[in-house]
Amino acid sequence: MRTPQVVVVMGVAGTGKTTIGPLLAARLGVPYAEGDDFHPQANIDKMSAGIPLDDADRWPWLDAIGHWAHGRAGLGGVVSSSALKRVYRDRLRAVAPGIVFLHLTGDRRLIEERMSQRQGHFMPTALLDSQFATLQPLQPDEAGVAVDVSGGPEEITERAVQALAALPDTAGSSH
Repeated sequence: MRTPQVVVVMGVAGTGKTTIGPLLAARLGVPYAEGDDFHPQANIDKMSAGIPLDDADRWPWLDAIGHWAHGRAGLGGVVSSSALKRVYRDRLRAVAPGIVFLHLTGDRRLIEERMSQRQGHFMPTALLDSQFATLQPLQPDEAGVAVDVSGGPEEITERAVQALAALPDTAGSSH
């Protein structure tokens, strides 16, 4: 029996983390946590003003997500977090070593188009360039998969489920 995975749904803004995350969690039968809910108010205020967060802003946020993920180890869970840089993913893994990443990837034009249609989200499309500039894709030594976000949410979720199922079961190993 495979140990339930704790999956961090990552990617630039607009790739569908908050759409695919809950769908994936439902398919896997595990709880979903919205990464943005772990941000302190100061971070939300900065982003709302169009000011990108710096790493000092991100450490407490990443630690909070990591602690949630650690608490789900062996039980399974899905949480969203942009996790654009390797150092951010390393920070998450330091707290929750068994996590796997689902990197939602896509064409910039498609992502910008989707962002422009969203309501009530605090990430302006102007920050998309900085997100793409910051993005460091998963490295071969990082547990995770990249899934393209073309198509509808159900189609993307199905691709994610299949890709994650193909990963080796790492829950019993120590990295």
